[in-house]
Amino acid sequence: MRGLLPIALALSLSGCTQPSSGQPAPSPSPTPEEQKVTSPIVFDSARAFSDLKKQVDFGPRVPNTPGHSACRDWLLSELKAATGGKASRQDFSLTLDSKKLSMSNLVAQINPGAKKQVLLCAHWDTRPSADQEIDDAKRKKPIPGANDGASGVAVLLELARQLSKNPPKNTGVQFVLFDGEDYGPSIQRMFLGAAHYARHPALPKPDYAILIDMIGDKELQIPREPNSERMAPEVLDKIFGAAKSLGVTQFVSQPGPEIMDDHLSLQAVGWKAVDLIDFDYGPWHTLDDTPEQCSPESLKAVGDVLARVVHNEK
Repeated sequence: MRGLLPIALALSLSGCTQPSSGQPAPSPSPTPEEQKVTSPIVFDSARAFSDLKKQVDFGPRVPNTPGHSACRDWLLSELKAATGGKASRQDFSLTLDSKKLSMSNLVAQINPGAKKQVLLCAHWDTRPSADQEIDDAKRKKPIPGANDGASGVAVLLELARQLSKNPPKNTGVQFVLFDGEDYGPSIQRMFLGAAHYARHPALPKPDYAILIDMIGDKELQIPREPNSERMAPEVLDKIFGAAKSLGVTQFVSQPGPEIMDDHLSLQAVGWKAVDLIDFDYGPWHTLDDTPEQCSPESLKAVGDVLARVVHNEK
């Protein structure tokens, strides 16, 4: 969910609250371990950006549509290829307004036997209506979802490939692509895949989870999301510390807007979960959410930081 219950109605329209008040959080200093670790992978930003465009080329990824089914099958095949077959579908269905929706979370893992487990997740579906368009006719159309959906998935696909070749020694990495995050328009009709997964996890409970959403913006700026700060500040410290040690300036260690997103479904069952998101994105829920608004450099910034985080775990 994107926010807290007393403000849920307002957030169903806006997607976030006003930025939290208070002084910016100090940037964490890199630990001695971070200072010694070199970049653990070579993140292929061109291939990740190609994966972003490939998803958009399938058309809207809305449950019960051809584009949704075709993209699901392609994503699963890519995850299987990346992880040596350690990927599967978690199918589920819901009935909304007398309409049965068939959905699938996609699950993969690296180092399943490791004691410490980190979950990296994103949503792969897209909004069925461009509700932020001014023109009424445009509002009825589904969004392309280049940033809002495809960007996070593209990063995780490339991380699955690279971390499979160079896995963390002490840490297992779980990948989950959530379906039904953006069905809407009300909050009660969103975050469906994450809520299902939280109730019926396909993999063991992770030590913590990192959700990435809307991280492909050309002018990427990722702040510390307040709901994440309340639940797992130490996880944000790992992330922003890794970004600082790498010189990745797209991570800004200061409070951002309070977001209702898939991470709250995980938090609701007691998991430590944080959300990395740049909500300051003009084409949000419009027909202009296209690959032209995104950049390979933004995908690489997030991929490099996440790889550093999981490789730094003891």
